[in-house]
Amino acid sequence: MSGSKKPRGLGRGLSALMSDVQAEEPMNGASAPRRPDMMVPIEKLAANPNQPRRRFAPEHLEELTNSVREKGIIQPLIVRAKGPDMYEIVAGERRWRAAQAAQLHEIPVLVREFDDVEVLEIAIIENIQRADLNPMEEAAGYRQLMENFGHTQEKLAEALGKSRSHIANLMRLLNLPDDVQDMLRDGDLSAGHARALITTDNASVLARKVVQDGLSVRATEALVKKEQGQADKPAVRPKIPKAQEKDADTRALEGDLSAALGMRVTLTHEPGTESGVLTVRYNTLEDLDTLCGLLSNSN
Repeated sequence: MSGSKKPRGLGRGLSALMSDVQAEEPMNGASAPRRPDMMVPIEKLAANPNQPRRRFAPEHLEELTNSVREKGIIQPLIVRAKGPDMYEIVAGERRWRAAQAAQLHEIPVLVREFDDVEVLEIAIIENIQRADLNPMEEAAGYRQLMENFGHTQEKLAEALGKSRSHIANLMRLLNLPDDVQDMLRDGDLSAGHARALITTDNASVLARKVVQDGLSVRATEALVKKEQGQADKPAVRPKIPKAQEKDADTRALEGDLSAALGMRVTLTHEPGTESGVLTVRYNTLEDLDTLCGLLSNSN
């Protein structure tokens, strides 16, 4: 037990970190721009060397540069002091790059005190909030927040304004083969296509066929079912003994498991053996997410 990994507790908490990012990136234009603490010469700022995002789309950066050239920096960057008269960017590196391209001399900043761990956490949160993240970048961001900082899916869903099923479904994409993940990053596959491919062991071959033939998500699901042999023949279901044929212990165990999971559980013993089938019935994808979370946390 002593070697198990415990969630890291931040003094300010995730909500406090989120408030800084949200103040810097107001949603839907609902919040007024926050007044900067100061104007800083652009040469006094440096990028965060541990910035999780390494690629900045040239066309998007050019659009932002044109906007900055015309209107200036509307939202101040979040920075922390890093040496005499020097500051490290915590959030807002794209605007700093755009300001350089637009040849601005000063830019507005909000100065905050963050340690190295909090800087990385905020950088991940800021990237997740950006609308132009591809599904793999978003999924990787969630994984970093959970693995590095001990955040749960429920905590992330509440803080980021996402549903738990959205976060769970995206994180499942990380189980796909590397070449399929590359197709997602490049935009050749959508997240819907990828979710359909998660259930097959032949994801790479099928993904190439999906891209080559331009298949829809529904057609991809049908292709996966056909590949698994489910389209042409009915699924073989185990014969379930009548309820009255089950002994009292089995029925009691079914009841206990059903109550613990909040889902219907059926136990089917194979006569003359010690083996059998345990069936858990879920009614919604939320139920499935809950079950997957319970199984994942069992270790």
